[in-house]
Amino acid sequence: MNIISSLLSNLNYGTIFFLMMLESTVVPVPSEFVVTPAAYHAASGQLDVWLVILAATIGADLGASINYIVALYVGRPVIYRFANSRWGKMCLLNQEKVKKSERYFDDHGIVATLTGRLIPGIRHLISIPAGLARMNYWKFLLYTTIGAGAWHSILAALGWYLHAIVPEDQLNDKIAEYAEYIKLVIIALVIAAIVWFVVTKYLKRKE
Repeated sequence: MNIISSLLSNLNYGTIFFLMMLESTVVPVPSEFVVTPAAYHAASGQLDVWLVILAATIGADLGASINYIVALYVGRPVIYRFANSRWGKMCLLNQEKVKKSERYFDDHGIVATLTGRLIPGIRHLISIPAGLARMNYWKFLLYTTIGAGAWHSILAALGWYLHAIVPEDQLNDKIAEYAEYIKLVIIALVIAAIVWFVVTKYLKRKE
């Protein structure tokens, strides 16, 4: 964790990519404390905000792909065994969290790969049930990219906004404060997206 703290204090495109890759596997790296500060620095000209979003999204794609491939080839028993192991607990993982991501995927189908990227507690694990279900990889990658890109764009917009109103020594406190509001808005948007998807699918079937 000291390594992660060191990387968080030295954000560049490479560290953003690496940290978001970790966050999309099973390593507990909070994306709001990576992308938002990076965008904050981009607002002062130290980085390019579009490259921040791109690096974060490509990193997330790679991390999610690792989860997908592992789940595809090792199967549910090994995944659960790891979740309940000492290493799994070090990653703040447990069997119930994996089951929760599976239930979400089962309830919402392949669209869960997109919407799940926006939901705290589900975001970094949703690729596991996609792999277990043998979802088409390219469709999985497309939905993951859209979901991760949307999430990172929201965090980048927050960082850019905070640059105008918050001194850097207060940044992390403000990120934590605003992150709670963002989570509520995101959950509302995800619910709306799911309802729209279900209604649209129902109407198509009816036709």
